[in-house]
Amino acid sequence: MAVFTPGPKNLITDVQGLRVGHAQDEALKSGVTALICDCANRACVHVMGGAPGSRETDLLAPENTVERVDALVLAGGSAFGLDAAAGVQDVLKDQGRGFEVGPHRIPIVPAAILFDLINGGDKDWGDYNPYRALGRAAVQNADETFALGSVGAGTGATCGGPAHNGVFGIKGGLGSASTTLSDGTTVGALVAVNALGSPLSADGAAFRAAPFELAGEFGGHGSSLAGDHGPLPVKFRGNGPSASIQSIEQANTTIAIVATDAQLSKAGVKRLCMAAHDGFARALWPAHTPLDGDLIFGLATGDQGCDQGGHQAKNLDLDHLIDLSAAAAATMARAIARGVFSARARPNDIFPVWNALSAA
Repeated sequence: MAVFTPGPKNLITDVQGLRVGHAQDEALKSGVTALICDCANRACVHVMGGAPGSRETDLLAPENTVERVDALVLAGGSAFGLDAAAGVQDVLKDQGRGFEVGPHRIPIVPAAILFDLINGGDKDWGDYNPYRALGRAAVQNADETFALGSVGAGTGATCGGPAHNGVFGIKGGLGSASTTLSDGTTVGALVAVNALGSPLSADGAAFRAAPFELAGEFGGHGSSLAGDHGPLPVKFRGNGPSASIQSIEQANTTIAIVATDAQLSKAGVKRLCMAAHDGFARALWPAHTPLDGDLIFGLATGDQGCDQGGHQAKNLDLDHLIDLSAAAAATMARAIARGVFSARARPNDIFPVWNALSAA
């Protein structure tokens, strides 16, 4: 029987060979998070939301040629935020990284975006949107330790939650978590939580991911989901002042990365992504709606072509793959809760943070 414990940092960077950097603009209320692979790693993607925004995801299909990526990008800004990947690509090209084609190297940088244009931030950025520059800065800030909450791609994220001033919603955020299985395999998750649905029980007192919590990582409040049959706490639903509530309800998307040091094929990484989507369903209600762009990238570092200081690849049998899938779902659920738990209030926020509600 597998035993799950948090990794030393309880971050996706407990999977060796990965670094994460944030860059954000507080006035804009938006930002970028870049995950940088020290070596190009095998990658895949799985989309289950009805309104995704992404770059280079077709390349990641198991049947397609390029198997490895140099970085992955999560960004705010809706479609404007896709420019962040170009900024990341600029820096990696200067470093000589990328897929080799004759004398050229092309950094492979898939990206996904969330909608945070209606969150109280100043989006009047002039002639050029800021996301390419934010992408460059995120790479330069990449490290094995990084902040959670209202940072990077989670800076202006929002999600469903208890009613506040007649409208359902709370601040989302950038979350991460890791799990070490009893055989030593590590699974990590990184997520920007900007969901239509809610990460909380109907009374707002507990996180839906509470059954998976380890070591009190998001407050140790337990679960209060029994009899949780109140109205759907969908973001912006209610009697708020905006005349365009119905259109604003489309302003969503939870985007994430799941990673492991196990040795997996590209198809195996796809299966890992699919399993991690169960974490969305465990931590957010509802999830995978037509108005969410729910997407998870996957990485496997166990077959990377460079020396990671004695890091040993773990080639798993079918039994262990089942454990790995369960760990992916649980770790993603925990990361979602940690992102919302860590959010902090900023000027002009349209929704409160969960910690302020819980203290009331």
